[in-house]
Amino acid sequence: MTHERVESTPHAQLELAADSLQEQQKGLPRGEPWPPGQSGNPGGRITGSRNRATKFAEALLDNDVEILVRQAIDRALKGDPVALKLCLERILAPRRQERVRFELPKLEKPEDPAKALAAVAAAVAAGDLTPTEGRDLTALVEGFIRALMAHDIEQRLSALEEYAPPEARWKPTI
Repeated sequence: MTHERVESTPHAQLELAADSLQEQQKGLPRGEPWPPGQSGNPGGRITGSRNRATKFAEALLDNDVEILVRQAIDRALKGDPVALKLCLERILAPRRQERVRFELPKLEKPEDPAKALAAVAAAVAAGDLTPTEGRDLTALVEGFIRALMAHDIEQRLSALEEYAPPEARWKPTI
């Protein structure tokens, strides 16, 4: 079977995937047929395209995937460590964090972080937030507090430098 006669039936796709690479490339020049710096396919491989081995494996497993997955799950439940690893790594997608539905009080003034932390603590105590979500929101508020402190220190330093003689003032070397 050659590239010109590709049919869309699963059997034809399976046959194409099983053909040897040499058979499919008969008549093509060997070695480096393209000038240096130029490719036979300048656009590159089509996004989402799969190689022959993947198509072959998919065609072989098309009808039996559900049975095989069920067997892997059954073996994992019986304690087979390899099947358990397979189920956890391949069958189950990695968990992503869900968005937290919590309205954090605005953080604009120096007194706002106390209100925000009190709201987070109350939500965790009421069960509206998990302790982990509460910890993450607390870290966010702590970041705001650190930014406030850095801004305050910078303002105080600038005010002190106004009263210092010019030769005693710090000059950044950046």
